[in-house]
Amino acid sequence: MNSQFEQYPAKLTVDYSETSNKVTVFFRLILAIPILILLGLILGSGDSDPNTADTIIYFGTPGILFLPAMVMILFRRKYPRWWFDWNLEFVRFTARIGAYLLLLRDEYPSTDEEQSVHISIPYPNVDQDLDQWLPLVKWLLAIPHLVVLAILWVAVILCSVFAWFVILFTGQYPRDLFNFVVGVLRWTLRVEAYAFLLTTDVYPPFSLQE
Repeated sequence: MNSQFEQYPAKLTVDYSETSNKVTVFFRLILAIPILILLGLILGSGDSDPNTADTIIYFGTPGILFLPAMVMILFRRKYPRWWFDWNLEFVRFTARIGAYLLLLRDEYPSTDEEQSVHISIPYPNVDQDLDQWLPLVKWLLAIPHLVVLAILWVAVILCSVFAWFVILFTGQYPRDLFNFVVGVLRWTLRVEAYAFLLTTDVYPPFSLQE
């Protein structure tokens, strides 16, 4: 395994299951409605009333405390630990929902337990690990990744539809498709950590590898 990927400061793995529940897979979109409503409530909690004087922008990307973290890095050279913890747990929560919707796992997504989706992002030492002004242009530097990921996510949706039919007939998610989908999730996490979570200045590799 390439040490470049081993050392990248954002890691994602999903445990592979030899069997999938045909019944829950068939009704997956319906079963996911409650957790999606909860996710919507979390995302909506950052909305502000434009008619009030105390409007606060919380989210640069939905649910992630991007703008406050960027401002703190730029002007205070700090990344408050509770903001980091919120961002990390939010990413983990959405990853569990994503794994459930993409049929990678049958466990209903937990709001707080790790379950079978494992994400690791180290807390950064701002003075040592992060350039003070790089957050201003990271979104621009990440555009090539975002273009490639847009194409890959179309492929992920198609693979998930195909896997849905395969599971209904065989009760198993094809391992090669599973590895591909998890690889796209991993690539997405690396770009997210770099451009939006702002936890690393290491440019993400163009790779699905672990």
